[in-house]
Amino acid sequence: MATRKPRNPELAQAVDSLGQAAHHVRNAVQGRIDEVRAGAAAELAKAKAKALKKTDAAHGRFEAALNKAEAKLHKLIAGAQAKLDKAVREAEKRYATPATKKAAPAKKRTAAKKAA
Repeated sequence: MATRKPRNPELAQAVDSLGQAAHHVRNAVQGRIDEVRAGAAAELAKAKAKALKKTDAAHGRFEAALNKAEAKLHKLIAGAQAKLDKAVREAEKRYATPATKKAAPAKKRTAAKKAA
């Protein structure tokens, strides 16, 4: 859209001055916005780095606790397996022992019957 040129030269100069002032204000405001944006980005980066550091530390503690729990579990499983093996051996001994004890009294009874 075309604008009309004012007939008054002072008015034309004032319009030009206002245009330049608006341009300078716009540049100044844009520069300030860029500064604030850069500062906010830097602070955000610091906060993110700090959070990641804490997250990594927490992850490390979690991994250590998990590894410790796994080691304890493996140790308990090994102990339980050893106890189970021992219980099976004892049960086999008990099972084998009563069979021989039962056979011996039967012989004694038959010997006692023959003697009578």
